[in-house]
Amino acid sequence: MLVRKHYYVSGRVQGVGFRYRAYYTAKNLGLTGYAINLSDGRVELEVQGEESLVRDFLGNVEEGSFIHIDSIESYDMEVQEERKFYID
Repeated sequence: MLVRKHYYVSGRVQGVGFRYRAYYTAKNLGLTGYAINLSDGRVELEVQGEESLVRDFLGNVEEGSFIHIDSIESYDMEVQEERKFYID
């Protein structure tokens, strides 16, 4: 089943390759969405794909060497028509 999640991720997530790791993880898992830095130090993500893959996504991203997630706000969203994951 396809799902879409909206996340606000806090912690050591800017300046450590978090968005790029999210991009490559999403690409490898066949997920779509985006990752952007926010001015308050958080990263905003939307991730869409098979439910089990979306569930595993953040755990795979956090495996980066300097990345440390302190908290995640998560919201369910409606599935959208899109074809890729992008970084802004």
